[in-house]
Amino acid sequence: MALKIRLARGGAKKRPFFSVVIADSRYPRDGRFIEKIGTYNPMLPKDGERVKIDIEKAREWYRKGARPTDRVARFLAQLDGETFAWENSNNPNKGKPGQKAQERAAEKAEKEAELKAAAEEAMKAPAEEEAPAEEAAAEETPVEEAAAEEAPAEAAADEDKKEG
Repeated sequence: MALKIRLARGGAKKRPFFSVVIADSRYPRDGRFIEKIGTYNPMLPKDGERVKIDIEKAREWYRKGARPTDRVARFLAQLDGETFAWENSNNPNKGKPGQKAQERAAEKAEKEAELKAAAEEAMKAPAEEEAPAEEAAAEETPVEEAAAEEAPAEAAADEDKKEG
């Protein structure tokens, strides 16, 4: 049986109140507990009596093998730094995105790289294609002129049909 010194939430919605309890780690957070050794009211000002813990009971349970959670360890260290030592926990992976988010970011980076490559090719390609485009325009000019010559002949044929 792994004993924990932890907080059990009480109070109303948006108005939390916590009891500092000794409980088996397998019990639910707000469920069954062995003994209540204090309270924590986060609604009170910081300089007031926010945290009230019976330090003697906490020491006794600590000797029996109960280990405090991170938050309770912080409170206990403030009250009795000799018995209870607390250090900042170091979890460098906590701020990293999950695996799927990393995969999506990698896909997005690949698509952006492809778009940049395509844009660079498009910037280079028009400079090379300008000369052939001018040649094609020169070749199309006689065709347009021939079409313009045929158009008046067709218009005259249409006028003959209307008159007759």
